[in-house]
Amino acid sequence: MKKIKTLKKNYEFQNVLKKGKFYVGKQIIVYILSNKNEQNSIGIAVSSKEFNAVQRNKIKRKIRENYRLIKNKLKPGNNIVFLWNKKNRGDSVDFHLIKKDMENIFTKAGILEK
Repeated sequence: MKKIKTLKKNYEFQNVLKKGKFYVGKQIIVYILSNKNEQNSIGIAVSSKEFNAVQRNKIKRKIRENYRLIKNKLKPGNNIVFLWNKKNRGDSVDFHLIKKDMENIFTKAGILEK
């Protein structure tokens, strides 16, 4: 199993957030910026003001697992940052809604291959 390449540094996140296009779903907000690599890199951020550590990690695990399931259908060469939509509460985290949001957003962005 290949490991998912992640964005770790603050400047990597800031670069995607400033220069990338954003798409809003019901549960997540996604920023996408093309890179020169042959694989996608992801970053996940959830506000610490809204949720405690347990809730944040639960949200991140669900986003990461949904991405893992869909990553083979995506075109390579993008930096992707997932943000949790602050309009939603932490108790309304739904695995299937996140998956539907991801599919809709990646289709709008044109990086989901048929």
